[in-house]
Amino acid sequence: MLNKANTKLTLTSWFFDPHYQEPGIAEPGHHQFQIRTATSADLTGIAQIIAESFHSKDGFWGWAFPLLRLGIYEDFKHRLSSPAPHHVCLVAIETTSTANNLIGTVELGVRFADSWIQVGRSFPYLSNLAVHPKYRRYGVASELLISCQQVSQEWGFQDLYLHVLENNYQARQLYFKLGYKVHQVESNWNTFLLGRSRQILLHKHLNADSTT
Repeated sequence: MLNKANTKLTLTSWFFDPHYQEPGIAEPGHHQFQIRTATSADLTGIAQIIAESFHSKDGFWGWAFPLLRLGIYEDFKHRLSSPAPHHVCLVAIETTSTANNLIGTVELGVRFADSWIQVGRSFPYLSNLAVHPKYRRYGVASELLISCQQVSQEWGFQDLYLHVLENNYQARQLYFKLGYKVHQVESNWNTFLLGRSRQILLHKHLNADSTT
């Protein structure tokens, strides 16, 4: 697991096999991956995985996909070059081959109860969890989430929040199995008029052992 004495996140190796099902910690197999903090060299891989995970290449969005990916790239480039006091981007790197392919990513930061004026109670918030389609259901997402839980505790927090779409059943199943609970179901006029899925704010209270 991550070395709690080192907030820079010591490299950690995990294994997965083709028959393992997410969520959970992967069992020994023919491949391995490491979780570490992102660097500028990871920007292209991060942008590609997030763009593929959250934006379609079909129809109208097909021609716009390169622009969306570029926007994600520039957004992350800015955050990595000018990090906030409590902000980290983690990546999962597949280390079986010499290519060291980036196969997953997640972002963790601190938000405020009133995010516009940045006052009130602050809390860690997890976002942009994405795993390459080829490596999903092998434990990658679970280990990225567990790493975020450990970082949150290193920062001195005992609670962690994230959003998930109501119709994203696979992601909801993963979060629930890792101990997240519904904190608030959010809705607005845009959701109602455009027929979009509602966002659910999930919360987890972190125990001393944050591996579950």
